[in-house]
Amino acid sequence: MQTHDYKLFYDQVGQRNGWDFSKVKCQSEGKQWDLYHEVVKICKKSDVLLDIGTGGGEAILKISDSALLLVGIDQSSSMIETAINNGAAADKPNVRFMQMDAEKLDFPNRFFQIASCRHSPFCAREVARVLGDGGIFLTQQVNENDKQNIKEAFGRGQTYGTPAGTLKQQYISELRDAGFADIQSFEYQVTEYYQTAEDLIFLLKHTPIIPDFGHQASDFNILQQFIDENQCEKGIKTNAARFGIIAKL
Repeated sequence: MQTHDYKLFYDQVGQRNGWDFSKVKCQSEGKQWDLYHEVVKICKKSDVLLDIGTGGGEAILKISDSALLLVGIDQSSSMIETAINNGAAADKPNVRFMQMDAEKLDFPNRFFQIASCRHSPFCAREVARVLGDGGIFLTQQVNENDKQNIKEAFGRGQTYGTPAGTLKQQYISELRDAGFADIQSFEYQVTEYYQTAEDLIFLLKHTPIIPDFGHQASDFNILQQFIDENQCEKGIKTNAARFGIIAKL
């Protein structure tokens, strides 16, 4: 693709709704931790589960058989609209979606037994309140050194320049202050190969990796140079850096 083609594709991507990355072609190498796989292992059929930052709801719809009731919340009205539509198509009567701010959960105390959160902010104090004694919280978050070579190419980016592990330690501290006693954490990193420029543009358009990507004409020149320098037989090379936390009350 030429630079003007990147701009055209970017504009087309900007008209799409939702956060469904299922069509993005990306090959990963390295050991990964699957948040919702861990949720399924912990869930009992009698549990009520809260998913914070549920997006389009695809994740909890896939694991709907693992709990009695699953409730997904997101502060974005468009995301919840997408989730409700996805839920209707999936015909899962035990899954509910609600627009809600994670800082102020509109649920009674001790309403849930398990809470999950992937790549979204959460309020440890509120999570502890709605879980109660014996509750388990699992979260997967983006580490500061995620997509490091992309951020270096643009000279800016989400948490660019912040030491890796900063957010993890912040969340651990907040969870401990909220009353979680048993807290386990870990980090992992994998190599990613995006198959085409279109796949990479879709990522940059739909995530805050490079804030305001595409608003500057120079972004597409930088993108072209980045692709030229990181293209290999497997695709366009970058990294995914994540951390996970499992906390019990």
